[in-house]
Amino acid sequence: MEVHGRRSWVAVNSFRPKKYEDFEIVDGAGKAAGAVRVKPSGILWSPKGKHNWLGVSLAAFAAFMEQNGKEQEK
Repeated sequence: MEVHGRRSWVAVNSFRPKKYEDFEIVDGAGKAAGAVRVKPSGILWSPKGKHNWLGVSLAAFAAFMEQNGKEQEK
């Protein structure tokens, strides 16, 4: 493919970036409590054994955390 006299290469057999990240949440005994999915548009929660997700926007999550979150060390 050539664009205005320059060649533009398209990668073959490359990976697409992920659209979300999933994290399984486990309790102190190592048993699954549920899963959290982080997306650019919001945060989702799926309780253990459920097949649906409950979600909030990033703005709603940020407001909740600012009101209810406790300061943490990194």
